[in-house]
Amino acid sequence: MKTFMAKKEAVERKWYVVDATGMHLGRLASQVAAILRGKNKPTFTPHVDTGDFVIVLNCDKVVLTGKKLEQKIYRRHTGKPGGLKEIKYERLMRERSDFAVMRAVKGMLPKNSLGRKMLTKLRVYKGNEHKHSAQQPEALTLA
Repeated sequence: MKTFMAKKEAVERKWYVVDATGMHLGRLASQVAAILRGKNKPTFTPHVDTGDFVIVLNCDKVVLTGKKLEQKIYRRHTGKPGGLKEIKYERLMRERSDFAVMRAVKGMLPKNSLGRKMLTKLRVYKGNEHKHSAQQPEALTLA
């Protein structure tokens, strides 16, 4: 018996809608990353993008546990001397909660060109509306 290897041309992709209201950020990110990667399918192949598209709604209602809102810091560097920029997650979740969810999912995907390709299949929205109704997405409830 031979081992099955998926081909990128033969991958069947679905669209899923996830409501993030009241979900923990890390748990949401890890489960969405698994769907983007295709680990929920029996045809999962590590070197082929077999994942599905995911739409995350209500990302502004995501919960961080403990004191992460006050203590967790998002850092970036401009590349210039003294260019370290820091933002507390309390402000980040208030102003750019869609970016915070996107960044959490990105951290759980492979750090290579395949992971960057997988991230393009993620759509994150602050509200309850999305513009992908033509793709007929299925509602998905995460544990």
